Amino acid sequence: MLVQLLYASRAAADTTPATVSVILQQARLRNPPEGITGVLCHGDRYFLQLLEGGREQVNRLFSRIQRDSRHTDVVLLHYAEITERRYAAWTMGQTNLDRLNPATLLRYSALPVFDPFQLPGSSSMALVDELIASASVLGRA
Repeated sequence: MLVQLLYASRAAADTTPATVSVILQQARLRNPPEGITGVLCHGDRYFLQLLEGGREQVNRLFSRIQRDSRHTDVVLLHYAEITERRYAAWTMGQTNLDRLNPATLLRYSALPVFDPFQLPGSSSMALVDELIASASVLGRA
């Protein structure tokens, strides 16, 4: 059974490009054998990550993320069974939300600042979909 999981978290420390690079390298090594695909969205102190894969594998990864010292305040925004993946070809895509056009954020948020803790899960999913459609996501491999 396939599932889709979306969560938000706060970075435990400043999110540097090196920190994000390490997270992405680990995901791109560990996810393919587990059949997990998805996208990592990051801002200066936030993460928004969508994961897809088998229920057991995604749940195990999410449990590991909740214990990861690089994250605090991990919040589940969306969890659903799916019949097919949206991001089947991506071991882990990424986008830097600090570079996002404020007008895009205003479609989903009261303020033109990315804060996933102020967005309902459905708005966060719509934002991720828009980032995909607008080619704002990099590193699909």
